[in-house]
Amino acid sequence: MCICHLPCRPVKPNIIGEQISSKMGAHYHCIICSATITRRTDMLGHVRRHVNKGETKSTYIAASAAKPPNEILKEADTDVQVCPNYSVPQKTDSYFNPKMKLNRQLIFCTLAALAKERKPLECLDAFGATGIMGLQWAKHLGNAVKVTINDLNENSVMLIQENCHLNKLKVVVDSKEKEESDDIPEEGEENFGNIKVTKMDANVLMHLRSFDFIHLDPFGTSVNYLDSAFRNIRNLGIVSVTSTDISSLYAKAQHVARRHYGCNIVRTEYYKELAARIVVAAVARAAARCNKGIEVLFAVALEHFVLVVVRVLRGPTSADETAKKIQYLIHCQWCEERIFQKDGNMVEENPYRQLPCNCHGSMPGKTAIELGPLWSSSLFNTGFLKRMLFESLHHGLDDIQTLIKTLIFESECTPQSQFSVHAPSNLNKQEEYGVFIKTTDDTTTDNYIAQGKRRSNETTTNLAKRQKTDVNTEHPPFYYNIHRHSIKGMNMPKLKKFLCCLSQAGFRVSRTHFDPMGVRTDAPLIQFKSILLKYSTPTYTGGQSEGHVQPASEDTVADTVEMSVNDKAEASGCRRW
Repeated sequence: MCICHLPCRPVKPNIIGEQISSKMGAHYHCIICSATITRRTDMLGHVRRHVNKGETKSTYIAASAAKPPNEILKEADTDVQVCPNYSVPQKTDSYFNPKMKLNRQLIFCTLAALAKERKPLECLDAFGATGIMGLQWAKHLGNAVKVTINDLNENSVMLIQENCHLNKLKVVVDSKEKEESDDIPEEGEENFGNIKVTKMDANVLMHLRSFDFIHLDPFGTSVNYLDSAFRNIRNLGIVSVTSTDISSLYAKAQHVARRHYGCNIVRTEYYKELAARIVVAAVARAAARCNKGIEVLFAVALEHFVLVVVRVLRGPTSADETAKKIQYLIHCQWCEERIFQKDGNMVEENPYRQLPCNCHGSMPGKTAIELGPLWSSSLFNTGFLKRMLFESLHHGLDDIQTLIKTLIFESECTPQSQFSVHAPSNLNKQEEYGVFIKTTDDTTTDNYIAQGKRRSNETTTNLAKRQKTDVNTEHPPFYYNIHRHSIKGMNMPKLKKFLCCLSQAGFRVSRTHFDPMGVRTDAPLIQFKSILLKYSTPTYTGGQSEGHVQPASEDTVADTVEMSVNDKAEASGCRRW
């Protein structure tokens, strides 16, 4: 076979009569009849004979130009066709990342929990690609949602329409239902719902129409679409933002973070939560410009993405309250202690006094830096997370249940304990995990006004009251990595045991999804290290089998902590001037 993938080797019979293929060097193919000719002069004569006969129309189709078949993948009972090289954005028109499955399931549970409050919901997937996210919404939530999938690429729009027919979903294009005879379901099959597919810029679409739920998942940063998203989002609606520009958010490209988000960051032990608070701050500023406030429902930062989900609260009062929660952070570069700056417009004479540590007095030069601006309030809503957990159990999404449970414990800042789930006993009034939730039934859907307007004022007021019941005590900001603050020459206690020790000392404590070895607590770093030293064992005692050592005095603990800080200073090559 030659590089043109045609059967180029001529077959010759041998003495016995068997046919064998002989090797062939440089050769030519006729563009009209695809004949194989070895000599150039013979090819010229061959083409002249075609011209004399009037045969000038080419029938040759190169095999390399043939379009490779699309692959069909299945996720959450939803089939989607994907183009070749679907996992490489630069080589395909329709990008599909299997590693974002957790992201899709989290957003689905968010929408399912919102659908219990009011229905039907106008939902938008602004960057559809293959359309798998919108297909899952329509297929599993049915008439509770009205899904719109948008993409600017024409090939992606055609692929989304094919995927809709593949999943027995009707496609509405330009307000006209598009039905083809080949795609009409057979008897016994039913359509799960209608999906509207649009081809326009996401900013234009969000300016033209109002939605209850908007999901933004562009390639890279999402700051270019936040203003449009909050322009027409309805009251008590939800905006979810997926940011995949982790190189800038995780402080690997600090100049890009300053350009996109207008904030100063460095690499810290809590860099993932720092990234989440950067995105929330950008979302809050965009909402405030549209006279809207936000309530953060949850924020997740994993290896491949940062997901932030917020609820929109209309009005200048909510916008002012939201703007007040954007503050700067003072970060100590030696011990990595941190604290948000105090409110006020007056210039602080000595901002180092706000830090609980005394590194400025014991270390030379300037020891702290200013990071931000960042979101300084809570990142989780416990009541909403518990309803998301119920929806994940209801729809059989086992992959994210552990993550949601961790988020619930993190929002309450309590150690993990036995966790039980009870199904709601009443369809209209549900009490899930101690949170009272009022949901809608078939009669409440009549409260909607025609042309997609908002429901009656009484229903909206009830939803606002339910929002207040979901708000709990805010969790402490940021976390400490137990390995980062380990004592030299000592064996650390087990993480679960250390959490119990912090809790017994009177501090709020929990694990965090941002870091598997992270501890979220309201204890200052000096107390954190003192308890860690108290329950650590010397290396020569053979580990932790003997139990913890005798409690150290406060002076000994302070000296040990200061020595560990000095060791870090000497290791970094710093000198006292």
